[in-house]
Amino acid sequence: MSEESLLEVRNLRTYFHTDAGVARAVDDISFSIGAGQCLALVGESGCGKSVTSLSIMRLLQEPPARVAGGEVRFAGRDLLKLEPDEMCKVRGAEISMIFQEPQAALNPVFTIGDQVAEAYLVHHPEARAKDAMDRAVDALRSVGIPDPGRRALDYPHQLSGGMKQRVCIAIALICEPKLLVADEPTTALDVTIQAQILDLLRDMQQKRGLALLLITHDLGIVAEMAERTCVMYAGKIVESAPTSEIFARPLHPYTQGLLRARPEPGSSLRDRRRLAVIPGMVPAATQFKDDCRFRPRCPLAGDLCHEEPKLEAFGGEHRAACWYTRREGIAAWAEPARTGNNQGGADV
Repeated sequence: MSEESLLEVRNLRTYFHTDAGVARAVDDISFSIGAGQCLALVGESGCGKSVTSLSIMRLLQEPPARVAGGEVRFAGRDLLKLEPDEMCKVRGAEISMIFQEPQAALNPVFTIGDQVAEAYLVHHPEARAKDAMDRAVDALRSVGIPDPGRRALDYPHQLSGGMKQRVCIAIALICEPKLLVADEPTTALDVTIQAQILDLLRDMQQKRGLALLLITHDLGIVAEMAERTCVMYAGKIVESAPTSEIFARPLHPYTQGLLRARPEPGSSLRDRRRLAVIPGMVPAATQFKDDCRFRPRCPLAGDLCHEEPKLEAFGGEHRAACWYTRREGIAAWAEPARTGNNQGGADV
């Protein structure tokens, strides 16, 4: 583990044992995040992004899930080797998580204040209930909840979707963790509220020096938030690089396909071309073979692609796993990726 890394995931493999066979949902992935940095995991639904985050937090039910190998090193400790009670002390206090759906993350029969205060009391059992509630109100205020003292008495059904997501962020940050895992934090929100939540996360990251693992399928969010990006496909990381390089010089055909599928930023409906599509479907995780998993959908696939490519460096911190990229230096079938901000960015 490098001295700069707060979290380092090494060769992580998480499998599910099902009636249809073993699903290799996360299959030998590695990445690291430094203190105060934001790393994005991006890819289609079902590629293994959320399973990666749940593996880090050790929130998967075993069985059917099983971490089949690898390490998750956080601040010098391998989280996968901690006893359950030790992991409970880490979860929420040192690493927190924002889940995809705020409505499902909040308990409908407890007030907002009680749920935020509980997150504090779990790690500070010596605190008085009144002090914990005062901290809960302060946490609600810090994430932009108006009149937090009154809102602390409300129940989840009395809040809008954006407000519920702010409450989830308050719960995640009340113990001042070092790392925040945000799993699709804006999926259920409209565009205006999404922008507010992203601004809030960015502000919290800068003020507190948070490391942020951002799980998303929205390339616009990636461009706006992340310093580095890992592109996942079928349980594998197929490309990783500083985010600016991913957009300016994508090396893997899958990454190029994702970028080609974005609407042109700022273009009118009349001027917009038909969006490109990636043909075919992601294979089921129980049907993965030991080849390039993108091969059935790739326009560049050849005989070499029957063997699994490894992530290789192509200058600086840019790495890709593609036989064609290795041979040609850069896959040239796609037009150059458009650069610029995320205005009009599309989901993938």
